[in-house]
Amino acid sequence: MAKTTIPIPVLKIIMKAFWDKLGPVSLQKEKLKALAVTNLVFGVEKDLSEGQKYEYVIGGKTYIIYDGKYHKIVVGPDYNYYFSKRDGEFRRWGATYEDDPMYSPIGPEIADIEITTKCSGSLSKNKDGSWIRKPCSFCYKSNTPQGINMSFETFKEIIDKVPLCLTQVAFGADSTATSNPDLWKMAKYCREIGIVPNITVADVSEEVADKLADVMGAVAVSRYECKDSCYDTVQKLVSRGMSQVNIHYMISQETLEGCVETINDMVTDERLKGMNAIVMLSLKQKGRGVKFTPLTQDQYSMLVNLSLEKGISFGFDSCGCRKFFDAIADHADYERFKEVGEPCESTCFSWYVDARGLCYPCSFCEEVKGWECGVDVKKSEDFMADVWNDSRIQDFRKKITANIHNPHGARECIIYKV
Repeated sequence: MAKTTIPIPVLKIIMKAFWDKLGPVSLQKEKLKALAVTNLVFGVEKDLSEGQKYEYVIGGKTYIIYDGKYHKIVVGPDYNYYFSKRDGEFRRWGATYEDDPMYSPIGPEIADIEITTKCSGSLSKNKDGSWIRKPCSFCYKSNTPQGINMSFETFKEIIDKVPLCLTQVAFGADSTATSNPDLWKMAKYCREIGIVPNITVADVSEEVADKLADVMGAVAVSRYECKDSCYDTVQKLVSRGMSQVNIHYMISQETLEGCVETINDMVTDERLKGMNAIVMLSLKQKGRGVKFTPLTQDQYSMLVNLSLEKGISFGFDSCGCRKFFDAIADHADYERFKEVGEPCESTCFSWYVDARGLCYPCSFCEEVKGWECGVDVKKSEDFMADVWNDSRIQDFRKKITANIHNPHGARECIIYKV
């Protein structure tokens, strides 16, 4: 395979991204930092030059994708990114490194794809210590063991329509990753075409843990009422060499106490050693979640401050980004935190497809007003024209990018009170 030449300006910007990521150092260590950054960039250039190169012309503008084994970059006049397939590090910029594009002009960066609506729920303990499995009390999908699966053929048909700027697929599966046997073919196909597959589970067997560790980039483990099934699953995955293992915790007034417990446990519970981070997911009052209550700003800020105090790695979903920015508004590192925060990205950088092959701005938009039915991806002939720039998608994008009525200029949800 002929080697691809990576433009010097792009390498310089990647160098700056690595420089920023490594953070401040003393004057005596400047040369060591410069050497480390140079070596990192050299490795990126080598990987990309030995990979694939794709070119898209959209609206008269040319965008080039360089796709290596461990890295992917997009180069364009007004939209660029760097993505590490190893750890998920992602940097996006526009005409200059300081510019922040409003949306991706060449398609989604992340796809959230539901591959099953079947779920047997999470494990809980009876008073006698025996295990039972029951539906999750706040599931916004209201899923049960009865439902449908997306076939591998449908998945492939959909994913092959999407421009190769796609970096990751987040599989919407069931709690044990067993409802759809085609999951593993789908994940392996993602790897074959340069996309990192990720998934969320609740508790898995040893056999499933082996399969997840073999093919997935990141695995999120949802914590419900019983922490043991979650923590044991985290330990199973970390012990198999996975570094991108997170705990997902849905935060509400009813679940706040358990979230505080998990933050503290990350410091003391041996089963959580080696995990990546806790990611706190804001409540959207949909499905069985309508009975739960969103956090106040003070409660949200308490979780942020506790996480900082404990020195743990933590994150929040983009739905609650404005609350996160409010929580750290007076922090000395506000600008750094704000740079890594990503407000609502639906139709701007991310995209959701349900198990039937219908797409919506996000998974919480199914059946809400204006989205009683999604856009049929399988029937599309031109993904950019028929899907990414569908009239309803464009309308949603216009509204979400205009809904920035806060001191941080952060996009906020136009559907739910988060």
